Amino acid sequence: MAKYCKKPVVIDAIQWTGDNAREIYDFCGAGNRGCHVCGNEMLIETLEGTMTASAGDYIICGVAGEYYPCKPDIFHATYEQV
Repeated sequence: MAKYCKKPVVIDAIQWTGDNAREIYDFCGAGNRGCHVCGNEMLIETLEGTMTASAGDYIICGVAGEYYPCKPDIFHATYEQV
């Protein structure tokens, strides 16, 4: 067994407030990505299938250009603003 350390990587992210759908659509390039508001949630098409973002979650653009939601506690434990 070996131990590994996560490489430092800079990502782009935006927080879903429940009121900023246009901003999220622009961030994800809505014409090319599946982002849809459904009540207080946003459905996001990811490489692993459709994921649900709740208000307060962060939407991350990954290293391969993929988009996915991340819960705030995990986001803040993993990332810091640069």
